[in-house]
Amino acid sequence: MSAALIASLRQQCGGPRDGALLRFSLGNALHADGENAEAIVELRRALVFDPDYSAAWKLLGKLCLQTRQLDAAAEAWRQGIAVATRRGDKQAEKEMTVFLRRLHQASP
Repeated sequence: MSAALIASLRQQCGGPRDGALLRFSLGNALHADGENAEAIVELRRALVFDPDYSAAWKLLGKLCLQTRQLDAAAEAWRQGIAVATRRGDKQAEKEMTVFLRRLHQASP
């Protein structure tokens, strides 16, 4: 199922429907399929389309953490917190603040 979804989403890339939501969806599907490195690439592309996409920042931070890119995870969450604060997305702001705090507490 996920392979078919990924293929369908990839077919739409570069077309008239290409954008932040498509790239976020592709990144999420790749993550669900265990392809975190590729998912990170697509999430970064989503953020090129819409740098104010707080959900993309949140997932990007999570995937960077999972791939042991700790500085990138922290930076993604910092960016995401700034976006969420500016947009009034309190839930995303709180979640990323907790993730960032845990990352700092776990770091030596």
